[in-house]
Amino acid sequence: MSQSPAFVLNVLETPEDPEGQEPSPYDESEVHDSFHQLIQEQSRWVAEEGLELQQRQPETGALGASGSDHETMLGPEGAPVYSMATLRILASMPSRTIGRSRGAIISQYYSRTVKLRRRAGRPQLRDMGRSARPSLRLYDLELDSAVLEEEEKRGLLVKELQGLTAAQRDHMLRGMPLSLAEKRGLREESRPPRGKHRAQWHRGLLSCCDQLRDSCVLASHNLGLALLSGLQALMPWHYALKRIGGRFGSSVLSYFLFLKTLLAFNTLLLPPLLAFIVGVQAAFPPAPTGPVPAFTGLELLTGGGYFTHSVMYYGYYSNATLNQPCASPLDGSQCTPEAGSLPYSMPLAYLFTLGAAFFITCITLVYSMSRSFGESYRVGSTSGVHAITVFCSWDYKVTQRWATRLQHDNIRTQLKELLAEWQSRQHRRSACGQLRRVAVLGLVWLLCLGTTLGCTLAVYTFSELMIKSPVSAEREAVLLLLPLVVCLLNLGGPYLFRILAALERHDSPVLEVYVAICRNLILKMVTLGILCYHWLGRRVGTLKDQCWENFVGQELYRLMVMDFIFTLLDTLLGELVWRLFSEKQLKRKGKPEFDIAGNVLELIYGQTLTWLGVLFSPLLPAMQIIKLLLLFYIKKASLMANCQAPRRPWKASHMSTVFISLLCFPSFLGAAVFLCYAVWQVKPSSTCGPFRTLDTMYEAGKVWVRRLEKAGPRVSWLPWIHRYLVEDTFPIYLVSALLLAVIYLNIQVVKGQRKVICLLKEQISNEGEDKIFLINKLQRVYERKERSRSSREAGQSQELSVLTSGANLGPVFSVKCGRGP
Repeated sequence: MSQSPAFVLNVLETPEDPEGQEPSPYDESEVHDSFHQLIQEQSRWVAEEGLELQQRQPETGALGASGSDHETMLGPEGAPVYSMATLRILASMPSRTIGRSRGAIISQYYSRTVKLRRRAGRPQLRDMGRSARPSLRLYDLELDSAVLEEEEKRGLLVKELQGLTAAQRDHMLRGMPLSLAEKRGLREESRPPRGKHRAQWHRGLLSCCDQLRDSCVLASHNLGLALLSGLQALMPWHYALKRIGGRFGSSVLSYFLFLKTLLAFNTLLLPPLLAFIVGVQAAFPPAPTGPVPAFTGLELLTGGGYFTHSVMYYGYYSNATLNQPCASPLDGSQCTPEAGSLPYSMPLAYLFTLGAAFFITCITLVYSMSRSFGESYRVGSTSGVHAITVFCSWDYKVTQRWATRLQHDNIRTQLKELLAEWQSRQHRRSACGQLRRVAVLGLVWLLCLGTTLGCTLAVYTFSELMIKSPVSAEREAVLLLLPLVVCLLNLGGPYLFRILAALERHDSPVLEVYVAICRNLILKMVTLGILCYHWLGRRVGTLKDQCWENFVGQELYRLMVMDFIFTLLDTLLGELVWRLFSEKQLKRKGKPEFDIAGNVLELIYGQTLTWLGVLFSPLLPAMQIIKLLLLFYIKKASLMANCQAPRRPWKASHMSTVFISLLCFPSFLGAAVFLCYAVWQVKPSSTCGPFRTLDTMYEAGKVWVRRLEKAGPRVSWLPWIHRYLVEDTFPIYLVSALLLAVIYLNIQVVKGQRKVICLLKEQISNEGEDKIFLINKLQRVYERKERSRSSREAGQSQELSVLTSGANLGPVFSVKCGRGP
């Protein structure tokens, strides 16, 4: 096997131009002129024969005995082949600095220290020219410098470093691309002798107090590092998420990250409810209105019975003030506090705590969505991401075997996803294929919408049937029928959608997941809309003399419990049983894939139920937290045992952003509209809850304002804020306009950044084209000189041959003339 030709570049020391100053990278004109000056300077050095390029023959044999230098320099296939003079100039370009030897690095940094000392006004020790070895990928070029010359340069560099200040010396050493041992050696050698003796004397006179202080500082530093590592270890499911991402890719990982996000939202929502509503009411329990039923265990499914007379539901909370001796009245009247006092009002605490909790959740959700948008849709392009993943993804701090294996799997999965995404962009359909695909898509969408309409009619019909046939307290198990029907439809609908999606044959798995999410979202949101109408539009009228808030809270509790049970059944039957059946009966080796769309919509559906029911059952966020914790471990175990990685890998770069957006707009916004309607428009029950005797829940705020007006002038500003900032609609419109203006300005800023980046990329491209143009010019000039020199040499050789032939023909002619007849 032939070896590529290797070259040795001998770089001689040349005097540095005292007038030449290194141009600043921030001075655009000097940067543009530096390339021209560099070419002139290097051309002058070439003319003076300061550089010598020698071809090194491989040990296996010579490449050729004859031929010009231009002919022996053969590059790889498709690569441009330049002359030696062009390569000499390329070797001195500032951008060709990768892969230089230690001697070149020391020489370069010696020149930098000389310039730095010259700027500071210090005397210069010695002038020394620049030397650099090119890092051309297509040719094997290296410096042919002796060890003594390198040591001499090192000594000069040490002398120059000694003349710098300590800060400048440390900054220069940190910037050198050398190993730590070499930097440490240069630092020790460049330290002034007086500083060395002083350091040794100071080390010898360290007192016990100084040693104790250093030990305390070191111990505190180690303690801080230990605490940081402990905090990282306390992050929930840190290793589990890494393992899932490395084995199944970012698409499956996005589901578990979204589950973790929902857990954070519920953890943020629960503490204020426990502190200001549940805890306070548990500390001051109201007087019981009747006998409390015993716990039978059926309450865990139905949510009724014993739970009805606990802090679980809205009806248990009183409308009394809790910091003065006032018993809960049985006639429905409200306790009246003393004049001038501001007691802890339970209705006010209930309303304001829920409002503040929802407001904090809204701000957090919007912030999470904006940050997710910023991470997913960055301003810059993703060109070169393959090279970045290959060369820059490995973490060299990883030393353990399991960590290296996990990181290896993660990088391999990322490369699969990137390549699959690139291949999906290359595929194009014909016109007939596109028309056929549009027809199939239209048919499938009609079938899916028809299925959704049928499920909606079934839920509406069954809810009306439940209203016409009231259920007594002894038959609470019958109330599970409506949640059972809803969960069956929510479970069967996605399976039917998946069967219909097989007809579409999407080219991109990302598009397939998005379409499945859209169809499942329409089904679940329409079903919840029918249920909301059933609760606030129908049940409120039929339960006039009862606590309809408790009934709505129990319905939402039953829906959450049945949803969790059906999720477990889906995991058991859809993943475990199907894997066993396919392996034992169908003799298939492949495992089922993880259904990302269905599982994500289950999470969004469960979180929507939590937000809808937090007004009627303040402990629903706690149930949701328990449910999410169980779901994580169950889904993780099922994923590892029963599922395989997607057959078509795809990169879920925007998946988390889509999940957060769906959680914000259809889910949270719909729950907020439902609760606002219940607070502002629906009349509360007159027999239970903190808002009895009021026309609406919102009137609790007006009652509080009237009490503040009677409390005295110290709190008179609070009624003013309520009157002009809450009841008046103008501040709301003003804040909305300001918010829209800020959003518009941010959009314009992002557009401007994108335009600037495009201009900078175009400028970089033009700079590269300018360099190519100049290099080609140099190549043509060199080729003309080579041709002229070759023609001159050819003419001289012809003249010499003519003269030689003439000299040889003279004696022959004379001999022939002498042998005449």
